[in-house]
Amino acid sequence: MYIERHLEKTLTRTESMFGAILVAGSRQVGKTTLLRQAKPDLPYITLDDPIMLASAVSGPGTFFRVSPPPLVLDEIQYAPQLFPHIKMLLDAQGQKGQFFLSGSQQFHMMRNVSESLAGRIGILNLFGLSLRERYGIDSHLPFDPTGDYLAARKNCPAPLDYHTAWEIIHRGSMPALAADTALDWQLFYAAYVRTYLERDVRDLAQVEDEVKFLRFMTASAAMTGQLLNLASLARDAEVSQPTAERWLSVLRASGLVHLLQPYHNNIIKRAVKTPKLYFLDTGLAAYLTRWNSPQVLQYGAMAGAFFETFVVSEILKSYANDGVLDPPLYFYRDKEQNEIDLLIQRDLTLHPIEIKKSADPRPTDIKSFGVLDKIPGISRGPGGLICLYERPAPLTGNDMAIPLAWV
Repeated sequence: MYIERHLEKTLTRTESMFGAILVAGSRQVGKTTLLRQAKPDLPYITLDDPIMLASAVSGPGTFFRVSPPPLVLDEIQYAPQLFPHIKMLLDAQGQKGQFFLSGSQQFHMMRNVSESLAGRIGILNLFGLSLRERYGIDSHLPFDPTGDYLAARKNCPAPLDYHTAWEIIHRGSMPALAADTALDWQLFYAAYVRTYLERDVRDLAQVEDEVKFLRFMTASAAMTGQLLNLASLARDAEVSQPTAERWLSVLRASGLVHLLQPYHNNIIKRAVKTPKLYFLDTGLAAYLTRWNSPQVLQYGAMAGAFFETFVVSEILKSYANDGVLDPPLYFYRDKEQNEIDLLIQRDLTLHPIEIKKSADPRPTDIKSFGVLDKIPGISRGPGGLICLYERPAPLTGNDMAIPLAWV
């Protein structure tokens, strides 16, 4: 069963602007399916095929003579030798929408893209399924807590109750798991991790000790929703801190982890400058940290962190699906322990967001919003408390309680 992806419309918009389009994202998020669905009439080549890969690597100059564009080319990261030849073809032809590329890895691929195809390629990031995609909601607006956004979502919230929300958080956002409810969660993620370690980590990132890297992944998953602590990650994985920093870059480049940057400027001297770490698929994070059922996760010690992680990933998806590669999202924390989970910046206006797993929103939950009023040159726009309450409700002033179903 194909679940329509919101990135399809963005792909159509992007192909009218660039000769090549790259859809990047972690394994199993549906990159190949999206491209084959969007471009059913184009030839499809995957470099997972050893014969095609050998042809691309050994004879990149003749590869596109046998398989000329326009075409869909999957797993492009395995043959970076093709990028200069894509550039030459685009320069010679001057046509848009000729190469539709996908790849699960960015740490090798992006370097070659930036060197060879600058200005010639549109880059899109595909995440796992969003709630809107899961429920077939045709709303492509990037999330913000303003009245215009809430009015647009008024007639199309996700039909999500409290228990269903935790089932989705635990099961994760991989399309295969959503499309087939009979698919075994444990077996799926066990195979996912094994493939990731063998194909991406060992072959592409050249990490030799897979056991330690898996330990590092697990420690990272256990830190989701918290300030990044490289020293702790290195200690838990029994590696040096420089190795931990390099391995974290592998997790980031392969689309498994996002580092949310703190909001600070020259005026705010007391703001922390350490990012927060989020595992982008809560199902994978639950598997790694051994939360083996929705009920255990819901009432466990990491419930708040997982709920926050899920909300942040949903908001990131809303921007990525609209083609925004670098969304204006931050968090705030200062040395006096004032903290705001998420800030959405619109020019010189900050929209504060608090995230709580509670179904009982209260004005005291957003008392930290007032700290923004003390920042010179910045105005505070409408804010929100994203929670598991069933409908939007006013809290104080322009700040609202916003159900997860409306994100």
